Amino acid sequence: MLIEYICAVSKRIKNINRDVIEWAIIRNGNSLEEFYAHNPDVESWTKGEKYPTLKQLENFTHKVHVPFGYMFLDNPPVETIPLPFFRTGQKAQTEKVSLNVFHAIQLIKDRQDWLTEYLEELDFSDLNFVGKFSVKDNASSIVSDIREVLQLEEDWAELYENWEQALNHLTSKIEEAGIIVTFNGIVGANTHRVIDVNECRGFVLVNKKAPFLFINAADAKAAQMFTLIHELAHVWIGESAGFDNQQLLPANNPMEILCDKVAAEFLVPKECFLQKWELTQDFKSLSKMFKVSPIVIYRRALDLKLINLSDFLRFYNNYMSDFKQRKEKQGSGGDFYATARKRVSVRFAVFVDNAVKENKLLYRDAYKLTNMKGDTYNKFITEHLY
Repeated sequence: MLIEYICAVSKRIKNINRDVIEWAIIRNGNSLEEFYAHNPDVESWTKGEKYPTLKQLENFTHKVHVPFGYMFLDNPPVETIPLPFFRTGQKAQTEKVSLNVFHAIQLIKDRQDWLTEYLEELDFSDLNFVGKFSVKDNASSIVSDIREVLQLEEDWAELYENWEQALNHLTSKIEEAGIIVTFNGIVGANTHRVIDVNECRGFVLVNKKAPFLFINAADAKAAQMFTLIHELAHVWIGESAGFDNQQLLPANNPMEILCDKVAAEFLVPKECFLQKWELTQDFKSLSKMFKVSPIVIYRRALDLKLINLSDFLRFYNNYMSDFKQRKEKQGSGGDFYATARKRVSVRFAVFVDNAVKENKLLYRDAYKLTNMKGDTYNKFITEHLY
């Protein structure tokens, strides 16, 4: 058996397609010239000077993050993302995202597909608020309905000591309503594959049974609350989307502009804000009153034309620069299982655990859905989930 295995992995593969090889390299975000400089053997494969062994070809596919079977296709595959992706200042959606963002969307879509099928088997009703409104509706009507569904009064945040606590409570209320919320700054659990905040602040996959919100945890928590409500507005409109929201400014698109208005009104109600503004224009004080970050206060002041765009951008850029410096000093680390609760979503993990206990899901599939295996998965479920 050992001899047969050695023979198999050392066998030379001749029927590989140069176009597929080069597509895989470029898809991974590399230039051909740079990649070949560090991997001369791969260039020799494309020229027909050498042929890779099975093991060498497997190593190549791992390096560029493509399925091994792709290497034997006649032509490079056409990959599409299951949602429109918007860029700040642009009206049209883009169909191109980085490989890390593509795989993050793919991973969440796989979770959504499984959960939707599972909930259908359990005869869960559709969520009646999904798609209840359209881009023709006004932000105030959508905000009122969101508050009603989440059972939150206009001044709900005043009950909490700071905006970090308010964010945690808000996330719990959203999940109680039947929506899955995931905070993650990497692809799955792969710390080497970071999702660039400048490309993707978040995305939302909408359906009637199991809407999924993805918030980039690599972003400043100050911006995450705004992204969360922006995505929530998409659920009420019934449209999936991804966005970069650079500098917390929307794409030049009616749906994106409306979702931003919903986020602003939900977090900092206009009438209440204007009353407070008459008393103080100190942004730190206003931040504490509304339990949102100073960034959100500045953004609301901009919306209401109380400050100009240059003032907002100056503050935003300084704030994010300070955040990056603090983040670099802090480094990585933290409680793995506390992070896993946010990466996987408590609500989603409970459904996975229930399905395993009901013999409706194999452990190996539970591992794949949660990006945890063996003892790590078991410890998460038994000691950190409930």
